[in-house]
Amino acid sequence: MFLFRENPVLSRELLVNLRSSRSFWLQLVYVSLLGLVVYFSWPAGDGAVRRVDPARAQQLFRIFFVGQFCLVALMAPTFAAGGITGEKERKTYEMLLASPLQPMTILFGKLFSSLTYLVLLIISSAPLVILCFLLGGILLSEIIRSYLLLILAAGTFGLVSVACSAFFGRTSSALLVSYILILPMAFVCVYLTGTSANVEGQVLRDFVTIAILPPWCLAIWTVVVVLINRRLLYPPDVGSEGKEVVDEEEEMKYAVGVVIDRDLFPDKLFAPAKRTDLMPDGTNPVLDKELRSEIFSQGTLMLRLVIQLSMFLSIPLMAVALFWQPAYAGYYVSYVLVFNLLVGPVFSAGSITQERERKTLGLLLTTLLTPGRIVWAKLVAALRVSTVLTLLLTEQLLLAYMLVPDLRDRFLGLIGFLAVIVATCLITTSVGLLCSSLTRRTPAALVLTYLVLLILFVGPVGLGQFLTLATSEGNERGLAALTVTSPFSAALSVPVPNAQGGFFGASDSKAAATPLVPFVNVPVWAAYLFVAPTLSAIFVITTYFVFRLRWWKAGNAT
Repeated sequence: MFLFRENPVLSRELLVNLRSSRSFWLQLVYVSLLGLVVYFSWPAGDGAVRRVDPARAQQLFRIFFVGQFCLVALMAPTFAAGGITGEKERKTYEMLLASPLQPMTILFGKLFSSLTYLVLLIISSAPLVILCFLLGGILLSEIIRSYLLLILAAGTFGLVSVACSAFFGRTSSALLVSYILILPMAFVCVYLTGTSANVEGQVLRDFVTIAILPPWCLAIWTVVVVLINRRLLYPPDVGSEGKEVVDEEEEMKYAVGVVIDRDLFPDKLFAPAKRTDLMPDGTNPVLDKELRSEIFSQGTLMLRLVIQLSMFLSIPLMAVALFWQPAYAGYYVSYVLVFNLLVGPVFSAGSITQERERKTLGLLLTTLLTPGRIVWAKLVAALRVSTVLTLLLTEQLLLAYMLVPDLRDRFLGLIGFLAVIVATCLITTSVGLLCSSLTRRTPAALVLTYLVLLILFVGPVGLGQFLTLATSEGNERGLAALTVTSPFSAALSVPVPNAQGGFFGASDSKAAATPLVPFVNVPVWAAYLFVAPTLSAIFVITTYFVFRLRWWKAGNAT
């Protein structure tokens, strides 16, 4: 109990986190949204509760469970990934390690302080979930088991995020690697424990929840705790204000797996070799610096891990969604889009905030460079890196269209997929750049970017699914209009052939397979290719004016 009762790290973090007004408003918004879901899903009319279908109650309970599980998977890294990297960025990392506190005390203090508020959010939804129990069709044991599973997932995801925070020097890097590690585990867990109406599905869910997940979670906890404890006990990044000194050439000698060579293709597309001569006239120095130095300022570990993990996960998805069932090509493209959703903001959300953190923003604003050239350089550098990394995952898509007979003669679908991916790269980069100009710290800019992108990309899809459940009426055109900002809906609406020779979702015609947006009568993917560049232009123009306002103030002050 000394890890909890006499832990100054835990006490300090809890006081800072739980007493902030942000915590109160976040909990209020969260409970209010869940209340609206129950309100609009609740059967209307006198005696409607007694006539409700238990299957409808099961669907509502599934929305609650999957929604909260996604909340845990998305929010656990945002709370925990900055636990130790935040100390490094605030230059207090060495002071913390030099204190009398043991590494285990520091670990538990950071972990429980970051997860306490998340657990409070989960528990605050319990009264609303109980209302689903009153509709019938749900056992009380199912609700208890679901909440235990959520708490177990929160502990696992939080511990993985703290481990990433211990091994990286920046919160953005720790957050990105945390998401890449956590989201596959969350997907598998939701798939295995999803509520199912048939008996076989319930037996599988109970077996996985009781006999499989707890031992695996305990094993993960043990391994991760040992790694973090060893890292804090023998820290290699002490003596440099929490910044591990990285020699790029020395690191490449001992790199395991992917090795990044700046002189070879395609590495030189996103990481050109360092300049050894003078810049030619007319070269944008900000763009040159961002491409040649900024991407590797913290070494190549994060970049190599991201590339290796994404390639490893793409292999089974490629086998299933491209070669075994070509009709599911849109789902593989959705995986590529998720990768860009995670990676793109990392290179753009810190473009301006890192200048502030390094105390070089004032120097940048007093140069002869115009605000437009500075913003353009930041945008192009971040867009180039994220686009090249994302397109590396399209090699499997190109291979499938060359080898799979059902896809070989449908290259228009391939062009549609690639266009959706490139448009998504543009919008994720522009949103990250805008959030970087509006906030003061990189972690805040990164979290805000992810929030905006989730609202644009995932929010319309979730709203459409909820409206389908709430109204029980199929209005495909109306729902298609809601999802024009979602690249996932765009990717799934690109027509691809099915096993019967038709298109995915229909076997008669392309128009029947592709939902049309009302009034304009164009497919969702075509509407998205118009909406995404338009939104990106709006975000970039807004970034320019925000940055110009700060530049104008700096110019008047000098």
